[in-house]
Amino acid sequence: MPKELLNSKEIKRALTRIAHEIVERNKGIDNICLVGIQKGGVLLARRLASIIESIEERLIDIGTLDISFYRDDINTSMKQPVVSKTEIPCSITDKAVVLVDDVLFTGRSIRAAMDALIDFGRPSQIQLAVLIDRGHRQLPIRPDYVGKNIPTSFNERIEVNLQEEKKEDVVILITKKKKKS
Repeated sequence: MPKELLNSKEIKRALTRIAHEIVERNKGIDNICLVGIQKGGVLLARRLASIIESIEERLIDIGTLDISFYRDDINTSMKQPVVSKTEIPCSITDKAVVLVDDVLFTGRSIRAAMDALIDFGRPSQIQLAVLIDRGHRQLPIRPDYVGKNIPTSFNERIEVNLQEEKKEDVVILITKKKKKS
């Protein structure tokens, strides 16, 4: 039975807080670029950009990043990766890049994203913004901006549904059924 963790208002509130934190930490938006990790991170990066633009009253650079070929499980996975678009419309060299993703789990996707970013330039720093941090890190990666920390077990999954995907804005926790022995 899925359990609702965040509703639409709570998601909006979390993103608004993250947007303000990004602007504060970077003393404005002069030298930053938001980069959303395909797929959920892109949608959230666009929302963050919209909020930041209303705060700062000007446009912010925003890009999209596909990490399919940078994943460390690409050779062990049985499935062919679904490749999405990567588009970085500005130079990231010497900029603070804020990577955006929906859920942070083991840290492996973020490691892949950092590897992919380096192919586009050498940022002065890479910051990480996530809507949900569910723990269970396998790599020493820590987010700079978190919407909500939600400790989970390994038999649970977090699903972020967004209206841009023709769904209701909601974050849900799904418990996987245990296999019978």
